Amino acid sequence: MRIHPTTDRAGLRPPFVSQEIEAHPMRFTGQGGEYFRVWIVNLLLTIVTLGLYTPWARRRTAQYFYGHTLVAGSPLEFTAQQRRMVVGFLVLVGITVAYQIAANTGQDLVAGLFILGGALLAPFIWGSAMRFRLGNTRWRGLRLQFTARWAEIYRASWPVFAFALIWIVVSYGLHAMWQDIPPDPARGRRLPGQITAPMWGLLALGLVLSVLCVIRLEYNYRSLLVLRARLGDEPGRWKPVYMDFVKIWLATVAVFILCAVLLSALVAAAAGGIVAWAAAARSGGFGLFLLIAIIVSFVVALFMVLVATAPARAYREARMFQLTWDNVGLGRIARFKCQLRTGSYVALRLRNMLFTALTLGFFRPFAMVSEYRMKLESVTLYVKGGVDQVAGRLVEQQRDGIGDALADAAGLDLVG
Repeated sequence: MRIHPTTDRAGLRPPFVSQEIEAHPMRFTGQGGEYFRVWIVNLLLTIVTLGLYTPWARRRTAQYFYGHTLVAGSPLEFTAQQRRMVVGFLVLVGITVAYQIAANTGQDLVAGLFILGGALLAPFIWGSAMRFRLGNTRWRGLRLQFTARWAEIYRASWPVFAFALIWIVVSYGLHAMWQDIPPDPARGRRLPGQITAPMWGLLALGLVLSVLCVIRLEYNYRSLLVLRARLGDEPGRWKPVYMDFVKIWLATVAVFILCAVLLSALVAAAAGGIVAWAAAARSGGFGLFLLIAIIVSFVVALFMVLVATAPARAYREARMFQLTWDNVGLGRIARFKCQLRTGSYVALRLRNMLFTALTLGFFRPFAMVSEYRMKLESVTLYVKGGVDQVAGRLVEQQRDGIGDALADAAGLDLVG
């Protein structure tokens, strides 16, 4: 698609680009069979090495998906150094092991310090991960950059600290309320599991505020990532507001409740039918059969409750993808539009879950490829001016700038 705008007052167009808008649908050229070979090697080597192969597996996976993702006809590149990914992985494993040792050996003070330190380091780890991810992404030789300052990242991370404060207040409030409960007359002491209505109310309030913090954190991080991303000297553009995220989360909760109710009703009806049929048969082994039926029904019900989250998770993922890619752009030169259909994506996710369960997990790489393709190929890139001309202009901006040096010097890339 080409849209020809009017010329300037002198009747001439700017010299560096034509002012035509070109549409470039995204394409993914990978195949499930190809990725299966990458996935099975990663899986086997990760098992054999007790997880130590993880950073190599992650790099191979990223290179496969990047290399088969075509943006305006050119593939992306993932250029991360393996050494950095290995070091980041070992650092995180070491911290996790140290925390587990402290927690399992009764060193509560040390474990508490680890939790506090983790909360303080969480924004730094996220910022380093985004700097690493964008800094090692190339398109036509152009390097993406994440230019947010650490002060901006920590300001955007305020919901993390609010979340911790909420549960500190809830814990102290529950303890105070429990102290006010009169002792049980028969036992002369308070019952450990005794919870009053005000305690339930405080727990509910804490849960609601926590969810709002999680939504706000997701919004802050996504908006900061887009607005502080750079390609050449061109910044990202971002339109969504916080309430857009809240609406999607509320709709997701509604989808989950609806699915849970429907599945529970189906399981209850099936269990009731089995019991009624067994009672009508009145065979000598009825008692054993009834016990087996109850156990099977309980297991199936538990599984179905877990399955009930799948449509909601797929719904949220599709809606967030739509919201993001329908409302972002790059300076004044590019914008994106997304036509992903939520119902189709949810149906694909459910089909993939079924086939993955039936194949004991071996359908997983095919599922990943199909879901990635559906999302990616729903996006169209609109570029103002010819792609070659715009790319050449961005290369000149990158060559003349110091963005690469600043990105490298701004912080450690702990997470690959």
